[in-house]
Amino acid sequence: MTRMRAGLFPDDAVIRRVNRENVLMLGGGRALLMQLAHPQVAAGVDEHSDFRTRPLYRLRRTIRLTMAIVFGDRETAMAAARSVNRAHAHVRGRGYSALDPDLLLWVHATLVDSALVTYETFVGRLSPADREDFYQQMRLPGEMLGIPRDTFPRSIGDFDAYLTRMLESDELQVGSVARELGRLVVRPRVLKLPGPFFIPLELVTTGLLPAPLREQYGLPWGRGQQKFFRLLVIALPKLVAVTPPVLRVWPLPGRNVSLAADFALSS
Repeated sequence: MTRMRAGLFPDDAVIRRVNRENVLMLGGGRALLMQLAHPQVAAGVDEHSDFRTRPLYRLRRTIRLTMAIVFGDRETAMAAARSVNRAHAHVRGRGYSALDPDLLLWVHATLVDSALVTYETFVGRLSPADREDFYQQMRLPGEMLGIPRDTFPRSIGDFDAYLTRMLESDELQVGSVARELGRLVVRPRVLKLPGPFFIPLELVTTGLLPAPLREQYGLPWGRGQQKFFRLLVIALPKLVAVTPPVLRVWPLPGRNVSLAADFALSS
């Protein structure tokens, strides 16, 4: 019998409990739109990726990276981080660098906040202690991807204050590039599916997005959209609660993720 190699976190850690919920994928569009609201992030994504032709690839890679670091053994986690750091080393342009600690922190913050918002909306509320633990545990992946330790807000309260400050600042401005890329997030071109197929996804993304950014992106949020979103907020948690673990979560508790070779090949 093969012995499972140790990962960075124990299986009962809140970082694993939250991130293994498949419903968190519904928050992926929210995280992407928040990232693109930073003009320097939007420029880097537009100029150094194939986002316009494969808009969901960035989200897919982020999910794979998170799974590798949070659920993989140490070798898998380190290989995933090295792969992303090598790619970031070449991403620079006029006024931005993917290695800029402030930009890295903002991207990391969108993932942490979107995970918390999506989990608490569609799975269940977390206690203040669990929210604090989740935030502190998520700092390790951020450090592995180049964020200096002293750059992080010290507590979940400080983190929430940082988010509020960013959303109220001039640092986030949804420009023309962000709007163009944002349309591909809410209405991706996937398997030639018609745009209306993604209306539910667009409504979920719009409902989860912070109000200031929703307005800047010009996303429709009338009475009908709000009613539909409220129905989802009531219905989805009930559906998640009765979904068998084999469909609800990935990986199943007690299983490590082995994606080291996958990241090595794709880096």
